Amino acid sequence: MIARPGEVGEHVALLQRRLARAGYSVDENHIYDRVTEKAVRDLQAANGLVVDGIAGPKTMAALGGAAPAHFLTAADLEKASQALGVELAAVRAVNEVESRGHGMLPSTGKPVILFERHVFWQQLQAHGIDPALAAVKFPLLVSQEPGGYRGGPAEYTRLATAVMIDRDAALESCSWGLFQIMGYWWKAMGYDSVAQFVECMGASEGEQLDAFVRFLTLDVNKGMLAALKARKWKEFARLYNGKNYAANLYDVKLAKAYDKYAELDQVAA
Repeated sequence: MIARPGEVGEHVALLQRRLARAGYSVDENHIYDRVTEKAVRDLQAANGLVVDGIAGPKTMAALGGAAPAHFLTAADLEKASQALGVELAAVRAVNEVESRGHGMLPSTGKPVILFERHVFWQQLQAHGIDPALAAVKFPLLVSQEPGGYRGGPAEYTRLATAVMIDRDAALESCSWGLFQIMGYWWKAMGYDSVAQFVECMGASEGEQLDAFVRFLTLDVNKGMLAALKARKWKEFARLYNGKNYAANLYDVKLAKAYDKYAELDQVAA
């Protein structure tokens, strides 16, 4: 369940009932109002979570008394802000808009992945393997065209089959965690091997954020980091999401999220 400020409905009432049982002073009015949002923020702060006022799976887990150690924390975001030399509000905006919301699969605890079969074609070539031969046996797994996605835990089924062809190429062909960092960046980002990168992605969402920080500080991404520092949302979204960024309004969402967090930071100060 995910509930956001401004929403109405039974899912909001359920949240309000659980908040009330936990000792927060909220009315069960089915409206995600300012009082409910403040209670959610207080709950998040008390549990060391990212304080965004959005009641997602992590907030609900904390409300139930279980906040797993692998969850992203406010301290993780502050550390990333300092490492990048970027406003905390900007980092928080990117986390809200560009991340998948959770870096681990709730059902398995494994990092979220998406296997890219067209990247696998390229990585097989990089490892000296003819992808055309592999495509004969696995046409849905090795292709020059993207696609074949199954989503969620099922992506690991695709990965397991790809590993049978070549383990490193398969791991390099997935995007990993909150920020969808492709595995083939492992060496440039300073990991000893793709296996070490994958191990870190499975350790915590904080490690996934660290990979994002490493990714942004690569020389090839100087323009992306500069755009983030200058809050040039269209430029950042174009570089990070590709030419179709506008179709998903990534730049608009980033600007709106930044304004929200900048205002909250001023109030907190």
